[in-house]
Amino acid sequence: MSFDKLFFTYTRTYFNQINNYKYKTMKLLKKSIAAVIILTALNVHGQDKALTNAFSQSYEYEASQKYDAAISTLNSVYNASSYEINIRLGWLHYLAGKHKESVSSYQKAIALMPAATEPLWAVINPLTKLENWTEIEKTYLSILKLDPKNASANYNLGLIYYYRKDYVNAKKHFDISLNLSPFGYNNMLMSAWTNYFLGNKNEAKTLFNKTLLYSPNDKSALEGLSLIK
Repeated sequence: MSFDKLFFTYTRTYFNQINNYKYKTMKLLKKSIAAVIILTALNVHGQDKALTNAFSQSYEYEASQKYDAAISTLNSVYNASSYEINIRLGWLHYLAGKHKESVSSYQKAIALMPAATEPLWAVINPLTKLENWTEIEKTYLSILKLDPKNASANYNLGLIYYYRKDYVNAKKHFDISLNLSPFGYNNMLMSAWTNYFLGNKNEAKTLFNKTLLYSPNDKSALEGLSLIK
C-alpha cells in the first residue's frame, strides 16, 4: 500500500472515531440536559404546591383567628423575593397586633414592587396603630407620586396638614379631592374650615352653605357660618 493510501485510510479512520465520539458525547449531553430539565420542573412543581398549601392553610388559620399559626405556616416557605408572601405576612402581623413586624413586612413588599400602590395603602394600617404620622405622611406622598389624582390620598394628607394647622398645604390637597368629588360631605366641610382659617371667608361661606345642602342642620357647618357673620 502506498503512503498516500495509508495516510488516507488512517485519516479517515481517525475522523470517523472523532465523529463517533462527538455523536456519543452529544447524545449523552442531551440526555443529561433533559434529566436536569425534568428534575427542575418537578422541583418547581413541588415548591409551587408547597407554597399554595401554605397560603391555603394560612387562610384557614386566619379564619379561626390563629394568626401566629398562620404566620408560622408562611414562614415555613418564606422567600425574601416573594411579594405575595411579604404582603400576606404584613396583613397577618397586623391582625396579630404585631405592628412593627407588619410595617417591616409591608416595607419589603414595597421594595419588591415599587410601582404598586397596594402595599403603600396597606402599611398605613400598622403605621396608624403606631401613631407614626411622619411615616404616614411620607406614605401618602409616595402614593400620590404614583397616583396624583387619588381622592382618598389627597383628602387624608389634607387632614394631616389641617390638624398640624398647616392650612396652606391642607388646602392644596383638599382642593384636589374637592374637585374630584364636589358634592362630597367631607370634602366640602374640611375645605370650608380650611378656607376659614386662611381668611378666605367668602369661599368658606359658600362651602359651608353647600355642606348644608348635603347635610341640613349640620352642626359644624352652622358653627362655621356663625363665625363668619
